Amino acid sequence: MEMPDPELNPPQAEAVAHVEGPLLVFAGAGSGKTRVITYRIANLVARERVAPWRILAVTFTNKAAGEMRARLERPDMLGAVAKDLWVGTFHATCAKFLRLYPEAIERTKGFVIYDGTDQKAVVTRALRDLDLDEKRYAPKQVLGRIHKEKQEGRGPEEMSLDSYLDDAIKKAYVRYEQALKAANALDFEDLILGVVRILEADKSGQYPVEVLQAKEALEKKFDYILVDEFQDTNTIQYRLLQRLAARTRNLCVVGDDDQSIYRWRGADVRNIRGFRRDYADAKVVKLEQNYRSSKRIVSSALAIIASSATREPKELWTDNGDGSPVRVIATADERDEAACVVRAVKDARDAGISPREIAVFYRVHAQSRVLEEALRSVNIPYQIIGGAKFYERAEIKDAIAYLRVLVNPRSDVDMLRIINTPPRGIGNTTVERVATYASTQGFSIFQALERLDDFAEDVGSAPKKRLGQFRELMRGLINEAKNRPPADVLRMVLAKSGYKSVLDAEDSAEAEGRLENLAEFEGSMHDYATEAQARGEEPTLEGFLERVTLQSDTDNMSEQEKITLMTVHGAKGLEFELVLLTGMEEDMFPYRNQEPRNAEEMDEERRLAYVAVTRARKHLVITHARQRQIFGTTRLGVPSRFVGDLPPNVIEHLETPAARSAGSAGRWIDRGSSGGFGDHTAPTSSRPRTGGGASAPASSRSWQHPQRGAAATSEDGGGWGAGPSVHRKPAAPARQPGERFVELDEDAGGSHGNVRLRRGMPVTHERFGRGEVLQVVQSSDPAVVAFFPGWGEKKVLARFLRFG
Repeated sequence: MEMPDPELNPPQAEAVAHVEGPLLVFAGAGSGKTRVITYRIANLVARERVAPWRILAVTFTNKAAGEMRARLERPDMLGAVAKDLWVGTFHATCAKFLRLYPEAIERTKGFVIYDGTDQKAVVTRALRDLDLDEKRYAPKQVLGRIHKEKQEGRGPEEMSLDSYLDDAIKKAYVRYEQALKAANALDFEDLILGVVRILEADKSGQYPVEVLQAKEALEKKFDYILVDEFQDTNTIQYRLLQRLAARTRNLCVVGDDDQSIYRWRGADVRNIRGFRRDYADAKVVKLEQNYRSSKRIVSSALAIIASSATREPKELWTDNGDGSPVRVIATADERDEAACVVRAVKDARDAGISPREIAVFYRVHAQSRVLEEALRSVNIPYQIIGGAKFYERAEIKDAIAYLRVLVNPRSDVDMLRIINTPPRGIGNTTVERVATYASTQGFSIFQALERLDDFAEDVGSAPKKRLGQFRELMRGLINEAKNRPPADVLRMVLAKSGYKSVLDAEDSAEAEGRLENLAEFEGSMHDYATEAQARGEEPTLEGFLERVTLQSDTDNMSEQEKITLMTVHGAKGLEFELVLLTGMEEDMFPYRNQEPRNAEEMDEERRLAYVAVTRARKHLVITHARQRQIFGTTRLGVPSRFVGDLPPNVIEHLETPAARSAGSAGRWIDRGSSGGFGDHTAPTSSRPRTGGGASAPASSRSWQHPQRGAAATSEDGGGWGAGPSVHRKPAAPARQPGERFVELDEDAGGSHGNVRLRRGMPVTHERFGRGEVLQVVQSSDPAVVAFFPGWGEKKVLARFLRFG
C-alpha cells in the first residue's frame, strides 16, 4: 500500500512522521488537527505496516468519529482497509469492549445503557426506598454527585464523607449501583469506569478469572492510540488511555488547552498541560497556522485568549486575507438585538451565504426564546442544537423503552414506563405494589410479573388480569423480536402494543406529529442498518439502541437550509461562514449567576469566548444590549470585557437606531492599559428602561452586499457595508498619557483622587462585579450609587471601586 503524499506544513508533517513513543500535539483552532490525525494513521498503516486493528483513534463525538473514518476510507487514503481500524468516541469504544467481556463487570451481553432521564429515575427510586426527602436531596443534585465520583474513579466505598449530607448520598449511591446491576444496565460513566477497573485489576487473587482474562486481552489489543480533543478528558478517561498505552507507550494526544471549556462536566485542562510531566520523553509539536478564519478574526481570538494566566504559549496566525471587519453592534435590549440578528441573517442570505453557513450563538439557553420568536415572525427556518432533543420526545422514549425491554427484560426503568403505555387500566397504585414486591424480593419488575400469583391478593382481581395480559404481551414480543431487523421489530411493537392504533384513533394534529416522529425514528433504524452493513457488521437491535443512547446534540444537526441556534458550548468542533455572537455583556458572557467567579472559572469563560470567535470563517458579528430582561429580572448591560479585549484596528463599532436613541453618542470610555473597554458608547439612562426594540424599522437593512455598499472594498473579503438601520460610531478620542478616561459629557460630578466621578461611568467592585454609576454622593469620603447587574443598586464608597 502506498502512503498518499499530502500537502502538510512542517509542524503537521513532523507530527505525522513521528512513530515511536508519546506525542503531544498542541493544535490551535482551525490548524488542521483532524488532517494530522488521519494522515498519521495512514502513515502508520501504509509505511510502518501497522495492522489497522492494532490502532485506536478516540474522539468526543460520533460526528467527529464518522468524519475521521470517512476520510480514512477514501480511495486516496486507506480505502477498505480502514474498516478494521477502531475509531469512535470514548463511550462507544468502551461499550464495544464491554460487549466482548460483560462477565468481567457482572453484566450479560445484552446490558442496556441508561441515558440521563433513566439515571434520574433510578436515583429517584433509590431515594424513595431509603426514605430520603427529595426536596432536601434533589435527585438531579444527587445524580450529579454520583457522576462526579465516577469521573474521578471512585465507587461508593471510596467517597470522601465531608458532611452528614454525604453519608446519605453515599447510601443513595450504593442503592443506585445495586439497581443498575439488578437491571443489567450501565450509565455513561460506567462504560469507561468499568474498563478502567478491568485494566487496573491485579493478580492478588481477589479478582475472578473473567476479569483477568479481559485485562490481558485489552492490554494486548492496541499498539498505537490517538486521542482527539485531549483537553476535554477527565480523570477516568486519562487513566483509561494511560492503561491502554502502558505496554507500548505509543500514545498520541492532540488538543488545545485554549479550547478546554467543559470543566463543569469533569474535563480537566491539567491533563494536557501536565502531559509532559507524565511522559517526560514526549515529543511536542505546536500547530499554530490557522486555515479557517480571516486575519481579523484570528487577531480577535488571539487578543481574547492572550490574557489567560496559565495557557501554553501559542501564537495563532494565518495566511488568509484580512477579511471584513469584526462588527460590534450596540442594541437597546434583547428584542432590538433579535431584530438586528434577523436583519443580518436576511442580508447575509441576500449576499449569497447559505443559511446552513450561518450560526447564532448565546451563552445560556434562556437567551434563545426571543431570538426564536423574531425568526419565526419572519419565517426564517432555524434549528436549535441542545434544545428539545429528538430522542427525548415522549413517543420516542416510549418506543425505545419497549425495544430495550425486548433486549433486556430486567430493565425496570423501561418496564415502569411502558406498563401502562398506552393506557391499559393499570393504575399507579397497582404499579407501586408491583414495584414494592419486586424490590423486597430482589426481583426485577418483569420477574415479579412472572410470579404474579404470589402477590395477587395485594393488587386485586381486575388489576391482576390486566397485569397478566401485559405480561403475555411482552412474552410474545420478546419471542417474535428474535433475529428480526430493528425496523421490523419497531413496526411489530407499535402494532401489537396498541400504541399506533391509539394515536390513529386520536386523529389530532398532535397525534399526527407523534406518528411522523415515529416514522422518522424508523428511518433512523434504516440508516443505522445501511451504515452497519457498509462496515461489514450485522445490524442488531442492541447495536441500534446503543447508538441512540450515545448520540450527542451535534450528531443530529440537519444539513437542510436552516440557520443554527446554539450555546457556545455546543459549537465546539463546528465552523460557519457567518457567526452572530449575541449577549456579549458582563454577567452574560462572562456569565455570572449569583456569586462572583473564581480565577479558574473566569479563565474558562475566556476560553469559551475564544472558541466562539474561532468558529467564524469570514464574518463575525458581536452584539450587546444596553439592558436585558432574563430570568425574570432586568439587567443593565455593560459590554463584556472580552469586547474590550478586541484590537481596535480589526473591529467596527455600530449601533442600532434604538440603541442610538437610548444612549449618548457623545460620551466615550477608554480603558487603555487597564485591559477593558475601548470605543464603547455608554448608556445615558441611569436606570434600566423598557422598549427600544420596536423603534427599528423592520424593512431597514443593517448590511449591504459589497457591490451595493460604498463602504465595501476588495480587501473586505466579501463583507457587508453598514446600511441605514445601523449607525457607525465616530472613532473614540485618543487617550492621553496618564488619563484614566476621556469624558465628553458635561454633567457635573465629584472626584476621587485624580479620577473625576460622573454619572454613567463604568466601575468594578470586588464582590458585585462591573456596574455603572447612577449618582455621585458628595461627602468627605466620596461615594456613588451604582447599578450592578444581578445585584441592583448599591451605595459604595469610591475607595472600594476600580474606575474605567
